Amino acid sequence: MKGYREKSFSERVSSANEAKRATMQRVLSRPGADDPIVIAQKAARAEIVAAREARIAERNAAKLAAAERERAAAEERAVLERKQAAEKAAEDAVRAAALAVEQKAKRDARYAARKARK
Repeated sequence: MKGYREKSFSERVSSANEAKRATMQRVLSRPGADDPIVIAQKAARAEIVAAREARIAERNAAKLAAAERERAAAEERAVLERKQAAEKAAEDAVRAAALAVEQKAKRDARYAARKARK
């Protein structure tokens, strides 16, 4: 088995230069902004962005419609609850009046019975 051999300075410089040259070659070989492929990719991205914005707008419209329906339903429930509360208050008032009349009749009957005993 051979031992580890360190690279010399010139080998390290030449490998760094080769790496730089390869990187530059990769950068320069990319298509320019006026290339039809790049233009097609930009158009495809623009379509995707437009579709995404349309979906977001549709979702927001649906949320607004749902919120409006919920608000209308809550308002309707509030009106119904107020109406039921008013009906219950009226029933309670009628029941209280009937109870007062009944209690007065019992009280008058007791008073009349007490007077009759005397």
